[in-house]
Amino acid sequence: MPTIEHDGVLFQVDEEGFLENAENWCPQWVEYIRQLEEIDEMTEDHFELMELLRAYHKEHGHPPRVKDMTQVTGFKLKYIYELFPSGPGKGACKMAGLIKPDGCT
Repeated sequence: MPTIEHDGVLFQVDEEGFLENAENWCPQWVEYIRQLEEIDEMTEDHFELMELLRAYHKEHGHPPRVKDMTQVTGFKLKYIYELFPSGPGKGACKMAGLIKPDGCT
């Protein structure tokens, strides 16, 4: 299992760089993914979207499928791509500390 170190914190990740355990999610992880995503400034919408994804994951045991994300979050898909350039799965779910959702390639 690969390990990533950022700002003094070690993270266990899968082969695609998603956290192995959502319980290890923390501000250092968010900052690490922010840099990978080349997001200049985190907004309230970034954090709200992550909170909605994490709440869905907690309730259902998995993140929403990409095609269901607009319904779950209330954000339009185009706007999610504006917030997370690599997309709702590879960007938003990864930053939220979740596994890659179904339907994400």
